[in-house]
Amino acid sequence: MEDPIQATDPVSAPLDNAPTASAGKAAKARRVWLEEDRLLLEGPRSRIAELMRVLRILKEFIVGFRRFHFLGPCVTVFGSARFPETHPHYQLARTAGAEIAKMGFNVMTGGGPGIMEAANRGAKDVGGRSIGCNIVLPKEQAHNPYIDQVVTFKYFFVRKVMLVKYSQAFVILPGGYGTMDEAFEAATLIQTRKIFDFPVVFMGVDYWRPLFDFLRQDMVRAGTIDPADVDRMIITDSMEELREALMQCPFKVFEGKPLPKRRWWLGE
Repeated sequence: MEDPIQATDPVSAPLDNAPTASAGKAAKARRVWLEEDRLLLEGPRSRIAELMRVLRILKEFIVGFRRFHFLGPCVTVFGSARFPETHPHYQLARTAGAEIAKMGFNVMTGGGPGIMEAANRGAKDVGGRSIGCNIVLPKEQAHNPYIDQVVTFKYFFVRKVMLVKYSQAFVILPGGYGTMDEAFEAATLIQTRKIFDFPVVFMGVDYWRPLFDFLRQDMVRAGTIDPADVDRMIITDSMEELREALMQCPFKVFEGKPLPKRRWWLGE
């Protein structure tokens, strides 16, 4: 297992670890970073400003691609940052993280606290590999302490690409807007065949049951989605059913696809 990344590049180093003497500078940098998505989506700006923003976006993609290129197969766990260690959802996520890691997958999360921390922690409990795709936010942006490798992103859409690109399956635990966004991003990509028919497992049955009722009773009935779009998603609290779902991952783990080879002349 590789040592955790302790990079000083702001793309991969959490702001909360900045030295006290430079706290003011770090706070100013955070404010600038937090404006990036808003400025991007405000509409056209000067050509130079747009070009520089494209280059910053490109840099985030390159950093993410290089850092995660040799990971091997991952399962991404989505869920709220707001559940404390004592909450049953936290414990469920921790157990799920351990089960995923025992099957040979890296456990990838958004890198934050709550459900994300629990899943990363579960992987570490059993000696598995734990990955974080962190995001700069006004709150909850510090990564959790159970991560072997972390990259911190400014742009939500870049982060979402990374969480999907390296995953063989998606496990969705209780969460809010962000979790719903990520879950249905994956579901849409599968529905439109932009990615393989990866397993999508919702855990926390009591929490998600009303959502599944809405999907079946309203959306399917209205014809806005097909029954198969719901049937391909699994809702369970059973670790055995989770393992069975992960056994359906289309490649890499169970078909022995080799990992990319490192090239020393590329600094790998």
